[in-house]
Parts: sequence; C-alpha cells; structure tokens
Amino acid sequence: MRSIRPRFATAVLVLAGAVTFGLGGHFAAIQFIHDQQARHLEELTEVVTRRSELAVDFAAASLDQLAIRGLATCDPAALQAIRLHVYRRSAVKDVRLVNADGSVICSAYSETLEFDKGWVDRGDMLASRDAGLMLFRVEQFGGDALGVLRDIGNNKALVAILGINSSLFDIMPAELRAHGQVLLALTNGAQLGEFMLDADKALPHPVDFEKRSARYPLRTTIRIDRTVLSTWNSQVYWPAMALSLALGAIFGLLLSRTRRVEGPVADLDRALARGEFRPYFQPVFDLKTRQIKGCEILVRWLREDGSVVPPMNFIPLAESSGRIQGMTWQLLGRALADLQPHLKADKEFKLSLNVVPKHLLSAGFIETLRSTVGAARVSTRQIVIEVTERDELDDLVRAAAVVSELREHGFRVAIDDVGVGHSGLSRLKGLGANTIKIDKFFVDTIAVDASTTAIVEMLVALAGDLSMSVIAEGIETEEQVRALISCGVEEGQGYLVSAPLPVEEFVELLERRRLAGLEGGTQTAALVA
Repeated sequence: MRSIRPRFATAVLVLAGAVTFGLGGHFAAIQFIHDQQARHLEELTEVVTRRSELAVDFAAASLDQLAIRGLATCDPAALQAIRLHVYRRSAVKDVRLVNADGSVICSAYSETLEFDKGWVDRGDMLASRDAGLMLFRVEQFGGDALGVLRDIGNNKALVAILGINSSLFDIMPAELRAHGQVLLALTNGAQLGEFMLDADKALPHPVDFEKRSARYPLRTTIRIDRTVLSTWNSQVYWPAMALSLALGAIFGLLLSRTRRVEGPVADLDRALARGEFRPYFQPVFDLKTRQIKGCEILVRWLREDGSVVPPMNFIPLAESSGRIQGMTWQLLGRALADLQPHLKADKEFKLSLNVVPKHLLSAGFIETLRSTVGAARVSTRQIVIEVTERDELDDLVRAAAVVSELREHGFRVAIDDVGVGHSGLSRLKGLGANTIKIDKFFVDTIAVDASTTAIVEMLVALAGDLSMSVIAEGIETEEQVRALISCGVEEGQGYLVSAPLPVEEFVELLERRRLAGLEGGTQTAALVA
C-alpha cells in the first residue's frame, strides 16, 4: 500500500501538469507559430543583407586593388587595365574616376554615362563604417545601380558601379513568393532593388520585417501580406501542442520528486568527466580527384545507454556555460590519439578543429594547443584551427595577433561560416587567416541559383586576392561539385563523400581509398608495360 500511494500521487501530479499545460497549449502553439514565422523572415532579411554586404566588400576590394596598382588616372593604358579588371569581375559594371566633390572625370566604359539619369553630389552620398568608403544610388534608364566610392588621396576617388540583380533577392519560401516583396534600399530611403512576382499587385495588409547593415548604409525589408502569415507554417500547431503536454507531464513529474533535481549543465559536467563526448571525422577532399586531403573534427555525445545526442542539442549550452573549452581540448586530445598513426604516415594530411572566438582569445590558448599537439608528436602544420562566426570577434586587433602567433608556430587558421556569419570580408583580411569555408547555405543552391554562383565567384576571387584557399561545406550532389569547380573552388566536404564517421569507420574509409589508389596505380603500370 505504501508503494502504491507515492505512485498514485506521482500519477496525479503528472496528469494535473499535463492538463494545466494543455489548457494553455492552444495559445502557446499560436505564439510559437508566430515566433517561428518572425524568426524565419528575420533570417531571410539577414541573408539579403549579408549578400548585399558581400557585393559592397567585393567592389571595395576591387577599388583598393586598382589604387594599389596606380590605375586611378584617365590615362588610356590605365583605363584599358581597368576595363580588363571589370571584365574579370562580372558584378562590377563600370569604374569611374571622380573629383573630391563627386563629379565624374572619366569612366572605364564612357558609353555607360549615357544611361545615367542623374549623378549625386558628394554631400548626398552616405558614409559607411569605413570612413573612406561611401555609397549612393545611381539612377539609370535600365534600372538603378549602386555606387561605391573609395577616396584616393584628398583630391579624387574611384567609384565602382554595381548592377543590382533582382535574383539576389529571390529568397522567399514558395508559399509566400506571390504574396511578398523583398526590398533593398539605402538608409536615406533611396531604393536599389526589388523582388516581387507581380509588381503591379498591392499587398492588402502588409507587415514589414527590416534589417539594417551594421557596416554599410543599407536597409533590407521583407514585406508580407498578414493574411497569408495566418496560414503559413501552421502545420507546427500539433507538434507545439504535443510539446506543451509533454512539458506539463515533465513538470508534474519534477514536482513529485523530493530530491534535488540537477540541471542540464550538470549533465554536461558528468559527460565530460566520463569522456562521453567523442570526435567524429568528416573528410575534406579534392573536388576533382576526390582524394581525401584531411578531415574536420565534429563532436557527438555518446551516452552510457548507447544513445547519440546530436550537437545542436548541447553545443549552444556548452558555449553559454563555458564548458565548450574543456570539451574542445578533450576532443582534440582524443582525435590526435585516434589519428596519430595516419597523421605521422601522411605529413600532408590536415586535421581541423572548431574553436569559438571567446576560446581563441582566452588566456593560455596557444600554450595549451601547442602542448596538446606536441604531446601527440604531430606536426603543427597539420592542425587547422577553424574560427566559427556564430559569435562576433569583439577585439579584431587581438584576434589578428593570436592568429599571427598561431601561424608563426606552424598552425593553419580557417574562418568558418563565411557569408552568413558576423564578419565581413574586410574583417577577414584583417584577421590574416589561411582559408575561408563557404557555408552550406550557398552550396545548397549553387547548382540552381545564378545569384549564389555570383556570390561564390566573388568569394573565390577575393580569397585569391588575399592568398587564401577556399573549402566548400555541405556538398551532397555531383551537380554542386561541377558548379563549385566552375567557380574556382578546389576542396570541399560533405555527404557526397562521407557523413561524419567514428574513428574506426573513418580509418576504414581511408584504407579503402588507399587500396583503391594502389590498384589504380598497378593497373596503369601494367598498361604502360
């Protein structure tokens, strides 16, 4: 009887919790749907803003190169060199030399001046965070363009004319494309580009989602018909209801316990103490030969019961609670031990490790890294530190100093999530890394979206100008490989070659590739003989 009463009390509390939470489930589900919609649309405005910033970065870098080469003149030879420069960079339509007040002196393509409806004075141009860079709208008969001005000394400046391709803004979900509008404008209200399936159709009940660039005077607006939002993504209603009922049941269960309940951070601490965080390895391969050139360490949580917890369920908590640093060192030590024979056998093989900015700038980071790698008797030039852009680098000067010291010791440094993270390309130049990694967001659409191809080409061109290599993430199809190769990308990683694997399976994959290579070499030798 004594054992039944606690169970009955527990059941009552669980049922009461489920009923209580269930009564509020309807309202919680509606709010959840609304928040998800708002988050999704805010992310889309962020994407358009990032794409626009990349275009300006590209123009600014091109102007800097022309200035360095001494081409800021109207000399015919200089104009010919500028035309060749523009030809190689399809996003830039023209380059003009202007006076300090903004008036045009000469143009690489003088015939484009005939398409201008007007030209703004310097006083009407908008300053960016870079004091020597200004933006303005160029009104043209065939559609507006974006002017990017870079001061060259005190008396003149170079201006890049960027064509605004509306396909850059074609990012709306299929259900909203006919009921939404994407706008890019300067912060003074001058409109630069627009995407809307039916330009003559007015939205009856518009609601705006807006994002302003922190670096440039650019503003992105997504405008949606409110009535369409009431039905979009409503399929999450029942999962949200199920979640509310489950939370109610859990709440009731927690109330029934008399002992102190530990939180998820305590679970992380126990898992760290037990060594439950294991490195999985995803190959980095040559896009043309498919030869595996290295791998990236990805973490998985293997519980004692054999279940596997995906990273998205614990990495954010590990970062916010400060456990990510201990987890990172534990992963690196285990990964070095797992792959040490292969790393010593193949001195060109690279092992990549993700590091958040806060960890990179923490006291003793370089010393701990060197001692960990040294203890494994592995060459520092085989270790790549990937700095993730989920958090912004608050102190770029200090970060650049850390990166410089890492490179002096032989380590390589890569910047992850390029194009969707916090740093612009101008900041990448200041950081001094070896490699940029193109985010999966761009790879997903590169084979079907011309605007994505243009962005990847810009990234590759800028990486080449900065003597950086490029790796594409999330490759899943042969079409994506062909598109990336055509853009100039040489290496990548993704499920096309392999999902992240535990060490045993990864070593087997390397051995199969090695034997296949030997067989291919033997067959070639036999044919030659």
